[in-house]
Amino acid sequence: MNKRIFFFVVLLLSLNTVYAENHPTRFVNTWIGTGGHGHVFLGANVPFGFVQVGPTEHTRGWDWCSGYHYSDSILIGFGHLHLSGTGIGDLGDVAFLPVNKPSQREIRFSHRDEISRPGYYAIQLRQPNVLAEFTATPRVAFHRYTFTNNGQPRLLNIDLEQGVGWDRLQTSHIRQESATMVSGYRISRGWASKQQVYFVAEFSQPVSVVKQEGDTILTIRVVDSPNPLLVKCALSAVSVENAKLNLKSELPGWNFGETVERAEKAWDEQLSKIAIETNDADARTIFYTALYHTMTAPSVFCDVNGQYRGADDGIYQGDFTNYTTFSLWDTYRAAHPLMTIIHTDRVADMAETMVNIYRQQGRLPVWHLMGCETDCMVGNPGVIALGDMVVKGLTRDPEAAYQAMKTSSMTDLRSINLLKQYGYLPFDKEPSNETVAKALEYCISDNAVAQVAKMLGHMDDYDYFHKRSLSYTKYFDSTTQFMRPIDANGQFRTPFDPFGGESLKDYTEGNAWQYTWLVPHDVKGLVNLFGSEKRFVEKLDSLFIVEGNLGEEAPPDITGLVGQYAHGNEPSHHIIYLYNYVGHPEKSAPLLRKVMHEMYHNDFDGLSGNEDVGQMSAWYVLSTMGLYQVEPVGGKFIIGTPLFDEVTINLSNGKTITIKALNNSSTNIFVKSCRLNGQPLTRPYITYKEFMDGGLLELEMTNKI
Repeated sequence: MNKRIFFFVVLLLSLNTVYAENHPTRFVNTWIGTGGHGHVFLGANVPFGFVQVGPTEHTRGWDWCSGYHYSDSILIGFGHLHLSGTGIGDLGDVAFLPVNKPSQREIRFSHRDEISRPGYYAIQLRQPNVLAEFTATPRVAFHRYTFTNNGQPRLLNIDLEQGVGWDRLQTSHIRQESATMVSGYRISRGWASKQQVYFVAEFSQPVSVVKQEGDTILTIRVVDSPNPLLVKCALSAVSVENAKLNLKSELPGWNFGETVERAEKAWDEQLSKIAIETNDADARTIFYTALYHTMTAPSVFCDVNGQYRGADDGIYQGDFTNYTTFSLWDTYRAAHPLMTIIHTDRVADMAETMVNIYRQQGRLPVWHLMGCETDCMVGNPGVIALGDMVVKGLTRDPEAAYQAMKTSSMTDLRSINLLKQYGYLPFDKEPSNETVAKALEYCISDNAVAQVAKMLGHMDDYDYFHKRSLSYTKYFDSTTQFMRPIDANGQFRTPFDPFGGESLKDYTEGNAWQYTWLVPHDVKGLVNLFGSEKRFVEKLDSLFIVEGNLGEEAPPDITGLVGQYAHGNEPSHHIIYLYNYVGHPEKSAPLLRKVMHEMYHNDFDGLSGNEDVGQMSAWYVLSTMGLYQVEPVGGKFIIGTPLFDEVTINLSNGKTITIKALNNSSTNIFVKSCRLNGQPLTRPYITYKEFMDGGLLELEMTNKI
């Protein structure tokens, strides 16, 4: 789709306000983030569904992590599983591709021939001449192929060999069970160390095998029919039999249009949980696309009979919905707090999933994918996310969750042995470096354990973990006012460059400028390290102004820069809100509006960094509503600067809360006063309980403070 058509379509959708009030899918622009470094998934799925069916391209570099990038024009198949917004590529399993001949492995295409909206993706291919359309249920992809190739063979490849990025096939099997059914499995190794996908594909017409290449590629031909070919492909991580059960349960019929409508309805129901009022059509589109992006994952990872594959490769029977794709280092910051507002039922199941992962692998998930622990990123983010769920009362067994948190924080893995021995992470004892980032993340997770311990009455544990959560103070150099690595003798590493160069090895996808502020669990303590609020604010001011060279070794994740503030990566996401803790909301509001307007666009390159499985979008959703949970555990939502005139959130408990920004405008960006249910609110935040009790939050806006 060229830009002229692209923006014309967006304009038409935004003008159709009356219809779209109950159909917010009409505001979603699924192409946002498919260019630049967004790495988002493009294709058909339903909210939190296991199946994400869509186009897959050759992996040509980092920007193809989802399997698709807008700059490309060659397809290698329509895979049934994809990632969205990650920094590593995987999945792409069980790829279908219409072909002219069995040996064909790719097709050129034009974006002018693509149509995409929530729950539906279509593309008119030219060689061969086929209209390919896709929709989905949670566990089943529904294909429709309309061939118009003038009597040429109607061929379709089913390819189990290809994957995305790091994924490599280990073993596979494919066979034709009958004239209308093909089944098999694919086991691969990539980011997920043992990724197992079983499938069954049922055809609306008899097909015959034209060619089979071992157990990896099967070419089939539609037998004598001018009608479109419909294919229902169900997946399971357990077995082919379970895939058949998923197919029978979720998609017994053959009505493609009706299935599209159901998928769209599922998206409408979820997106309707938040209603906004604004005259800014682009902001409306960006908002609902962001909300849409937050619901790709975590994704369902169990079959309709409750069976799922555990982290120990065993098969379990669950009485809850099991999930996978936990990008926790990213999502504990905003995506999971957003879920605790509008998806509390799912959150309870996610908590159950995480505790069961602990039981199966001996510790809570770090970055879990397809039942496998990838150990990607630093710290103990699963402890943080689960701690927030416990404190908010969203877990079924708080004590079991606590034991999982405590045990995961007392292992000897991932440098925790050094933390227990020294009380901090000395860089000369940690060969893999990144000690500042690791240590600061452990302080946040230790605070989570301490809060839950105190809540449940485990006071000795509270004292221990609270003390550990304060070890961030050891890294602060009062002379330079930066968090710096220290050795076993407590000495700072030298030489030191806060911008980059060799010093980047002590941080994770960032530098000292960004990581100095990573103490969201104890902002008051961080302020005290600077000696005064005045010095804290002066240093914070400089973050958004100073410029420096990060060097050739800087990772590509450090993007979306305002000075050295990097909105394109998660460790910076809370920083602007720190002004509100020291009584300077007049400093945060202009920066927040700047990020909202400059780091999010209604365009292919619409994100300043990786979507990161919903986190980048969740920041926008919460911030444009005027709220953000800075402290990762507990639910203290800091009041920022609402972008929209009115927001109504339909809470999972059946209540609603409305946020009204009175006299809101592009110049009236400062909150002059707050009222909660008619009563003055004299603090700069609203609690989770107050939020979930519903009602009316009125924010009076002004052009100065």
